[in-house]
Amino acid sequence: MINLETPKKFRMLVEQAHQVAREIFRPNSRRYDRAEHEYPRELDMLGALLDGMSASGSGEGAGATGVRRDAVHGEGNRNGSNLSTVLGTMELCWGDVGFLLTMPRQGLGNSAIASVASDEQLERFAGKWAAMAITEPHCGSDSAAIRTTARKDGDHYVLNGDKIFVTSGDRAELVVVWATLDKSAGRAAIKSFVVEKGTPGFELVRLEHKLGIRASDTAQFALRDCRVPAANLLGDPEIRTDKGFAGVMQTFDNTRPLVAAMAVGLARACLDETRRQLAAAGVEVEYDRPAQAQAAAAAEFLRLEADYEAARLLTLQAAWMADNRKPNSLQASMAKAKAGRSCVEIALKCVELCGATGYGETELLEKWARDAKILDIFEGTQQIQQLIVARRLLGKTSSELK
Repeated sequence: MINLETPKKFRMLVEQAHQVAREIFRPNSRRYDRAEHEYPRELDMLGALLDGMSASGSGEGAGATGVRRDAVHGEGNRNGSNLSTVLGTMELCWGDVGFLLTMPRQGLGNSAIASVASDEQLERFAGKWAAMAITEPHCGSDSAAIRTTARKDGDHYVLNGDKIFVTSGDRAELVVVWATLDKSAGRAAIKSFVVEKGTPGFELVRLEHKLGIRASDTAQFALRDCRVPAANLLGDPEIRTDKGFAGVMQTFDNTRPLVAAMAVGLARACLDETRRQLAAAGVEVEYDRPAQAQAAAAAEFLRLEADYEAARLLTLQAAWMADNRKPNSLQASMAKAKAGRSCVEIALKCVELCGATGYGETELLEKWARDAKILDIFEGTQQIQQLIVARRLLGKTSSELK
């Protein structure tokens, strides 16, 4: 059974993450929101620190984690890298989500490599920053509908297609590109390839101007007869219809709780600031009195806080299940759906509760409201998560329930 208290061995990690959020992320948040596409140099030192912690073995959960399922030794609970990373992510996103997304060598591509790369690939790509390129102009959340092709040519694959909304695409050294080996084979033919920057035929088209998370760069790429070594294919090169899409998609079982954790951290930042603003206005939130017996603002705050707690607990459950080798696809989608939706509502309601102060640039609430929306979209939209949850609960396949 999951223990809802922060494990003792992770408490120092959580405290350090909160200190980074308070001392580095939060003070520079507005600056890089205004200076979109300017790389936050403050993160270089932090990235080097995380590399050192990971190399020494003392930083479990400090960096990007994968979905490898190590055997659980003995009985009882195992609190591993998934839970620690989720806890650290919550604290860092209390400071700034955009900063978290642009931390060197902590991208979604790094998680994919950590999940399915061979030992040789792990060694070859160690220490490099990897982004992930899935979405295409004609398909958003339906990852199975991608059209980027990969054709085998000797000891290389030739990739052709377009990729959009690639987080940290410009700053990363590697991009993990999803492509299909055979469109007629459906989902089973989709594979991921590590494309190194500077590879001929792999071109940066543009950087997006965004509503929020402006400290993080978001890129569009074109692949035109891009030759990638066959040794850069992640996972099984064979098309196995019996496994279908599961091998590629299992990465999301761990990254979706991470996005949920980002939303939980941002929601808590909004609630903390709103509580402070309400107290300054003389509105006290009392936990030992019924909501209907308190001021309307206090009653609304209590409702938002309950929503936050529900999202937080679902997120912890999904991460804990991954650490304990329990199938968590349902819980990962539930956490992502609940946290993403709750974060947006909490951020907007907090702006409303704080009035002119919440809407202006004197405080960070208006920025957090802009940052929040992406957390309900990327890594699978709200609608996609609900569809996945419905399939799991009803025992339906993707072809049976669309």
